[in-house]
Amino acid sequence: MLPILGRFLLLNRINNKMLRRCFFTISSGMKYPKLQFHFQNMSTPSILHAANYSREMHEAVYAPPDAEFYKSVLTEVDHSTSFDSEKTTEDVWFEIFREEGSQLVNVGKFLAALQVTGLRKNDPRLKEFYSTMRKLKISDYEDRPSEAVLIDRNSFKSLISTNLELISQALRHNFVIPDFPGFTKRIEQIFWKCKDNISGHVASYIPQLARMSPDYWGVSVCTVDGQRFSLGDTNIPFTIQSCSKPLSYGIALDNLGQQTVHQYVGHEPSGRIFNELILDNYKKPHNPMINAGAILVCSLLKTLVKPDLTAAEKFDLTMDYYKRLAGGEHLGFNNATFLSEREAAHRNYALAHYMREHNCYPPKTNLQECLDFYFQICSLEVSCESMSVIAATLANSGVCPTTEDPVLFPDSIHDVLSLMHSCGMYDYSGQFAFKVGLPAKSGVCGGMLIVIPNVMGICTWSPPLDQLGNSCRGVQFCEEMVRVFNFHRFDNHKHNSNKKDPQRHKYETHGLNIVNLLFTSARGDYEALCRYRLSGMNMALADYDGRTSLHLAAAEGHYDCVVFLVEQCGVPINSKDRWGKTALDEAIFSGHNKVAQFLEDWEKNSSAESEVKEMQ
Repeated sequence: MLPILGRFLLLNRINNKMLRRCFFTISSGMKYPKLQFHFQNMSTPSILHAANYSREMHEAVYAPPDAEFYKSVLTEVDHSTSFDSEKTTEDVWFEIFREEGSQLVNVGKFLAALQVTGLRKNDPRLKEFYSTMRKLKISDYEDRPSEAVLIDRNSFKSLISTNLELISQALRHNFVIPDFPGFTKRIEQIFWKCKDNISGHVASYIPQLARMSPDYWGVSVCTVDGQRFSLGDTNIPFTIQSCSKPLSYGIALDNLGQQTVHQYVGHEPSGRIFNELILDNYKKPHNPMINAGAILVCSLLKTLVKPDLTAAEKFDLTMDYYKRLAGGEHLGFNNATFLSEREAAHRNYALAHYMREHNCYPPKTNLQECLDFYFQICSLEVSCESMSVIAATLANSGVCPTTEDPVLFPDSIHDVLSLMHSCGMYDYSGQFAFKVGLPAKSGVCGGMLIVIPNVMGICTWSPPLDQLGNSCRGVQFCEEMVRVFNFHRFDNHKHNSNKKDPQRHKYETHGLNIVNLLFTSARGDYEALCRYRLSGMNMALADYDGRTSLHLAAAEGHYDCVVFLVEQCGVPINSKDRWGKTALDEAIFSGHNKVAQFLEDWEKNSSAESEVKEMQ
């Protein structure tokens, strides 16, 4: 049985008597029996995927601990001393991770356990954690074998107390992707499958793009909890190009509001090529994801948002938004690309003047400055790593998952993702929405920004493009991914058994059924017990210590629940927990005489009926 509740009680320092009864038996002159944490029932299979680390994890400072470490530290905590309810969370983690037979924790193995969950050493949220390591004078652990770095209880407690909430959440596998190694293993399989795709051609309208190698291929993942995974060429910089369009649109929405922005630009798919000289029936660009709409959005940012700023100050303001979206990760500017775009963008000049002819711009717009600003934004330099954080910020309602900085308003993100879903993939947008069902935006650089709302952001980068201007490998990656995982917007999580749900704990259903049943019995929630019975649940389920719902109801004196469990559900009254206690013993010990009398009478009647049947 999954001791979720016991772990929950310990790690959250809950002292409520009723809840503690679920996992502690208190008898006179008797200490709390030791608690057994069987982590393999929660997520040990995910932890033991050490051999399936990504290349990034293989290159980490610490080699993955072998399975024996996890068996001895995470599974067989039975050998450690008992944990009582007064233990702090820090004490619990110390007992779990301490070396067998000593009072020391191996820092290297502890950090490796964190890395398995998807947290990285450079995570801004762990800044205080590593700062404390330096203060404890163990910062030289990188140059020493992990087995050589051992710290005592007080040092360990001071180390993790700086980021206790995040560390506890990670080690309990309470992130959005609980089995992160299992998830990344499948992502890696898709990555290598797509690498064999050699179709498409690198964009060549400017020399900076034409020089990109067609062999470049990288994938970066960042979840809304800041779990990170990367494969391939993820640190090579490339220009953001059209992937900037949804971001600039979001900044405009944040500063000007939906009504003002859509006074100048529409929100309908155009059904035409992305740079065609065409406007909608209201003489506006169809949407912000095509070139005309993006140029107009830049004119709004340039003219209406803080109009007193100079061109340099306006660029810095926008650059600051992008840096915050990326969580402070790599964001640069490629001046050569900017100059080339400026010289070769004849179609964009034509679009800009065509819109001027139809009075599309706000008053006092300087057309050349507006175009320069647009080219500057397209020439921002990013990497797969930083773009995945940007995508995760969009997935997290505008809050950067690694810095917890609320960059954009949720309402703005709602509009951005809606248009990415319907208009983000050029002329392939309709087919992409049909096949993949996720908000995405591609760029001529070969980058793709993919958002799985409330789950994660993904960036793929591969320069070869198809006939519609989308990355060949990027599109294939998305299609393969939704074949494996239930990420499509309209996937049915309940009935589609052919797809995997990476957000689901491996043992979630059975474990939570037991926990819910025990909580309900301890609370005395008669109606909830009836619902569980009607749903077909096995009402005699027991936890790791052999305690059934009847044990809990009897211990708390819930007479009506006890009667229901015995008479209607047939829960055995003689069932004993690991300490040999029955429900009757619990009722007597707790002084619930009415419950005890009922159980005694039922036991006598049952014995009498059995004797009669034997005589017959």
